[in-house]
Amino acid sequence: MVRCARSGTPALTSAADPVRDLFTRTFGGKPDVLASAPGRVNLIGEHVDYNGGAVLPIAIRQRTWVAIRRSSGGMVRAFSSAQSEAGSFDATRPARSGGWIDYLAGVALELGRDHVPVPGCDLVVWSDVPLGSGLSSSAALCVAGTAAFARVLELPLDAAKVALAAHRAEADFVGVPCGIMDQFASALARTGHALHLDCESTAHEDVPFAEAVLIFDSGVTRSLRGSAFAVRRSECDRALALLRERWPALRTLAQVTPAQLRDAALPPLLARRARHVVEEGRRVASFVENLHEGKGASGDILLASHRSLRDDYECSIAELDWFVERAMEFRGVSGARLTGAGWGGCAIAVGDEGALEEMAPLVATDYRAAFPHQPRHWITRAGDGVRVE
Repeated sequence: MVRCARSGTPALTSAADPVRDLFTRTFGGKPDVLASAPGRVNLIGEHVDYNGGAVLPIAIRQRTWVAIRRSSGGMVRAFSSAQSEAGSFDATRPARSGGWIDYLAGVALELGRDHVPVPGCDLVVWSDVPLGSGLSSSAALCVAGTAAFARVLELPLDAAKVALAAHRAEADFVGVPCGIMDQFASALARTGHALHLDCESTAHEDVPFAEAVLIFDSGVTRSLRGSAFAVRRSECDRALALLRERWPALRTLAQVTPAQLRDAALPPLLARRARHVVEEGRRVASFVENLHEGKGASGDILLASHRSLRDDYECSIAELDWFVERAMEFRGVSGARLTGAGWGGCAIAVGDEGALEEMAPLVATDYRAAFPHQPRHWITRAGDGVRVE
């Protein structure tokens, strides 16, 4: 039995009904198990997860659902409402196909490698987590899929183990060079809290976070496979290798101190990449301290994070910069920044929910006048991670 234990977790929402209906229309009968996992936004701590630093994501209201039932034979047959297409793979020998089904095949491979092979199953996937917007739709799928398969197999996996298996499926099998933040946020998040996660040790804590968050989708689609994400990872690795020549004990770029970075005299490009990682880690620590002290979200820290992503890490775009500047013109907004990897996708504004509700349509109208994109926006609060029934 999957134990994604979080005390006080509410019952699954009414979205379970259309998921069951979709399963019945697709395969007939009822599913054995329903699992769901949320997308996420990262409040602060961008591009530090794969560099061994700490991050501060929350789960959002949008979720991915997996309904599953054992079947005869060794094939896993799946239908995705988000992709509007079916897929399948051999549960005894999962192989990559280049499609969305790979995320589930990777999960099956990981569970079979560490525990027992996944049996033949029929399953459907339903999601309202936007695709290609930097809200971790792929992590939500992997986490929900891992939890669903694990329940079918009656494996005693806790939420952290679900997150680690989901991360291996996405990073090792699918080949997306992501850190562990997305999967941990999707699996372990808690209502009314942000997840303060050390991405090197996986140590984590819940940090009270009561403010509302406006998610603003720029309409510029991005992909970790096709963006400059892998290039930035390589640049960070090169910076760390040079720093280790002088300080061999350094394990990660996030461990570097500002003094070491100044003394290292890295090439200018690598120095900017490393400076973002080092200073972002300090911003995360300050932001968390403020939340623990009841001071709320610090807008100055959020804005400093965005400037660093724009100037030192060079992963912002004009559309996201425009949103951040425009959002800060409204009263009741404490801070704004891009969220996710960048190069498109989403930005967030944090503050009073009423202020965010008032500003969102006004900003969207102005955005459409300034750019040839159709934006979307949602207001969310910190929600729960993976759920299984």
